[in-house]
Amino acid sequence: MIKNFKNIITYIVTVFAVAMFFSCESNFKEVQKLNQKKFIPTGQADTINLVYTDSGRVKAILVSPKMIDYGTLENPYTEFPKGVKVTIYDDKENKSYVDADYAVSYKKTNLIDLQGNVKITSFDNKILETSQLYYDQKNEWFFTEKQFKYSDGQGGFLQGPGVDFSKDFTIFNMQKSNGEVNNID
Repeated sequence: MIKNFKNIITYIVTVFAVAMFFSCESNFKEVQKLNQKKFIPTGQADTINLVYTDSGRVKAILVSPKMIDYGTLENPYTEFPKGVKVTIYDDKENKSYVDADYAVSYKKTNLIDLQGNVKITSFDNKILETSQLYYDQKNEWFFTEKQFKYSDGQGGFLQGPGVDFSKDFTIFNMQKSNGEVNNID
């Protein structure tokens, strides 16, 4: 009888210990959740139309169906999950256009990541198309390692993987490319 009593006590203690263990595990997970940083945007906007000006002159117009700002994170950024259409004005008020299915602007690095059907059309009908393109705002420089196609507006074209170029297409560096370029007189 004493042996049975010891077995029952051992059984009860074991069940109680297991219950306590699982109970603590559940509470531990809740404590971990409390310590995690919230990944919540600081602002959201639908159907935006931003006009950038400098000294009273329009420099760019950005249109997007949705903008989400994560400005309070350690590495803040603004996301355009439904794409962007940007009109850029040069000093002579010529318009160039940038279109992409998705974009992210990183505030600390001043880089913009354009993705999905990226197309740049310059005022003089030069066109660059790729699946992903980065823009360094500080240096006014575009670059990609992805396949690209560039048309000069006069029947010439270049294509291949990897290219970097100035925002006005005056400096153009390619890695491995092929194409047909017309002579410039």
